[in-house]
Amino acid sequence: MSADSASLAAPALAARGERGIGLACALGVLAIWTGFILSARLATQQSLLPWDLAALRYLGSLPVGLAMAAAFGWPRLPWRRTLALMATAAFGFPFAAYVGTRYAPAAHGGVLMTGLLPFATALLAALVLGEGWSRRRLLSLGVVGLGIGLLALGSLGLHPGAWRGDLIFLLGCLSWAAFTVMLRLWRVPATAAATILALYPPLLYLPPWLLLRGLPFEGVGGLTLAYHLVYQGVLAVAVAGFLFTRAVTALGGATTTTITALVPALAALLAWPLLGEPLGAAGLLGVVLVSAGMMLGVLGGGR
Repeated sequence: MSADSASLAAPALAARGERGIGLACALGVLAIWTGFILSARLATQQSLLPWDLAALRYLGSLPVGLAMAAAFGWPRLPWRRTLALMATAAFGFPFAAYVGTRYAPAAHGGVLMTGLLPFATALLAALVLGEGWSRRRLLSLGVVGLGIGLLALGSLGLHPGAWRGDLIFLLGCLSWAAFTVMLRLWRVPATAAATILALYPPLLYLPPWLLLRGLPFEGVGGLTLAYHLVYQGVLAVAVAGFLFTRAVTALGGATTTTITALVPALAALLAWPLLGEPLGAAGLLGVVLVSAGMMLGVLGGGR
């Protein structure tokens, strides 16, 4: 291979490598978010109130945030941007899940918080970043949207009165969509975003929680507390925060959130045997369509 050919091939190889890293990170987020939805619903069966589950989240993330700050330095981001990232990803999104799952099943949380995320993100990206929608992207979103509609149709009849949780889930979806667009707009590094989400929210939340709630975990088993401490605090905050930011950097918000649109399908399937929340024929068809739409969006590339 000549020197000119090698110089032309190097950027292409680097681009493929970056895309591979992005896909791996997005799939990691997919797995963690699916467990996050199921864990939030499970907590309602374990006598854990949303405020206490959030405290476990922040108690678990605090040492990780301190370790990341020691390793990578304190994030150097203007305080207004830091507060905006925390308000959407560290408070708006998790609290929507913790409160919403008290009124609606896990399948609804997956559909409305992550299934609608590609649409909310694409709309905000078009308004704020001027990103266009390709024909393949529109087709992908259309297939995903049809699948989500079938998932919702298949579960709504089985869970009347879940509309209160559904409205809360929508607020969570908008929160994370705003977070995604801000990551792109401000070009926030993955380590900085993960450190901000892991370190600062505990410092704001835990003191008033301790003052108002005291020690609220009486009657809750030690294994249950340890599980939520690790999953909510370490995996759902630090690990997912880093992986999501890295995926957005490599793939763009549109492709990343198209991959995470598979969360409702996985959550609905797993909630059936794990939580006793059945999925009807329409819901099963919805799982197939959401999966197909996700693959179409990923294979189509784009940002």
